[in-house]
Amino acid sequence: MSADRLALSWSGGKDSSLALWTLRRQNLEPRALITTSSETFDRISHHGVRRSLLALQADRLGIELVEVLLPSPCNMEEYQRLFERAFSETILAEIETLAFGDIFLEDLRAYREGKLASSGRTGVFPLWKRDTTELGIEFIETGFEAIIVCVDPRKLDPSFAGRRFDRELLADLPPDVDPCGENGEFHTFVYAGPIFASPISCSTGDVIEREGMIFCDLVPDQGSTSRRSGLTAPS
Repeated sequence: MSADRLALSWSGGKDSSLALWTLRRQNLEPRALITTSSETFDRISHHGVRRSLLALQADRLGIELVEVLLPSPCNMEEYQRLFERAFSETILAEIETLAFGDIFLEDLRAYREGKLASSGRTGVFPLWKRDTTELGIEFIETGFEAIIVCVDPRKLDPSFAGRRFDRELLADLPPDVDPCGENGEFHTFVYAGPIFASPISCSTGDVIEREGMIFCDLVPDQGSTSRRSGLTAPS
């Protein structure tokens, strides 16, 4: 696997951060990050984090960002069309391997590998089958810092939205909730850690309910600006 032909699927959360941390320890530096964002809400898909914070992450990582901007609603046909354009009209056209932070969801991995194979590409999964309790502890002990930005209230109490991902949070999680939220119980935003050149300064804002999910807004602190903007895939 050639690093200059490698990209990383990036959500801004702890799993993709740990995937990058793992790749770098293997002397593999992705050439690009790819993220899906909502064009309507100006936020990262599923996580609900402002795109301005995503740009700050890419800036601190020193990796080129490709965003696929999705309309709302977005059907599967449109989703596939936008991804195909991103992989033909951006730096992703040169990518042969895409890395993911998935841990144990077999059906999701099979879906990703099938889609990649249809375009002659392969997938790598640096965290695959790792124990999620151990991963959560490793994340904290390595020096990463993250905030819970999205909670599925059907699986986890809404009061967890806005909390820091730390040992106290891990101890408070119900036994049926995966420590890494691998079943979609929660999503995070990583604002500091060994993969970043410097921390991202942000504050928690309003907590709202939208489409059955609980979101905690994160607001970039004054003075937090990126030195370069991400590359947005054409729509």
